Amino acid sequence: MKYLLKITVLILFFFVLSCQQNQIENLKEVPTSVKEYAYLDLSDEFKAHWFDGKAEVASYDLTQMRYGEARQGSAVLIFVKEPFLPKAQVKANSASDKTVDVMKLNYTKKFNTGIYPYSIMQSVFSPLTSQPHAVKVTASTQEWCGQTYMQLNNREKFDVKVHSYFEGEADQELKLDKHLLENELWTKLRINPLEIPKGQLKAIPDFSYFRLQHKNVKAYDAELTQNTNKDTLLTTLKYQNINRTLKIYQDSKFPHSILKWQEIKNDTTEARLKKSMRIDYWTKNANKYESLRDSLNLK
Repeated sequence: MKYLLKITVLILFFFVLSCQQNQIENLKEVPTSVKEYAYLDLSDEFKAHWFDGKAEVASYDLTQMRYGEARQGSAVLIFVKEPFLPKAQVKANSASDKTVDVMKLNYTKKFNTGIYPYSIMQSVFSPLTSQPHAVKVTASTQEWCGQTYMQLNNREKFDVKVHSYFEGEADQELKLDKHLLENELWTKLRINPLEIPKGQLKAIPDFSYFRLQHKNVKAYDAELTQNTNKDTLLTTLKYQNINRTLKIYQDSKFPHSILKWQEIKNDTTEARLKKSMRIDYWTKNANKYESLRDSLNLK
């Protein structure tokens, strides 16, 4: 009987030890747990604006350089505060003690290259906490030749997956050291533009840059600067080893709306603000709401 009791105790001991080990491994995989990071000291003005249950939808006239020619198109930036599940790294259906608030950006570009269209969409999920980096970034491109997809999950390192129809790219899985993500710069500038890192640093370029230019995914040396001219704040990210500079112009006053941006290579891609509105667009999916697109000057 004593022998059976000892065996039972040992089994229970190893079972508990195994559970604890699994919990430890899960924490290692998901450093952005709710309890691990404190919320930022957000102003009442910020909370009143972004915690009102609506999104900011802004449309832009786009001049996109592609294949050496300027293409006229449109871009849309959608910023919204929403609950996020750090462990699963997906949008939550509702807020709970397992979620963290994030600033989400959905960023789209649409333009034509001759007979066929391009569509680019990127998403950024930046926690409103002391976590220094976005918890997730995704990007997809679609055109008549095929499509590509890229996803980053913020765990012990940046876990990156790439899927592409191009020869030599195909399916890739990468682990990158954590550096500033160009994609997360947009959300950082809406949360608190003056507290972004500045000076010489390493940065991981915009995901659509990697896909359109067919470059290896990695960080590059860069310089990040800011200047204010009257009511406009200009943030410039200039890479030193690749021919790329990003300039983002925004209102220096809250809520720091993005007025224009430029992506400079040998030529310049540029987007200029047309219209902006705050709206719970996900509730406006009936045909009767199509007229709202006119309010944003969307075709």
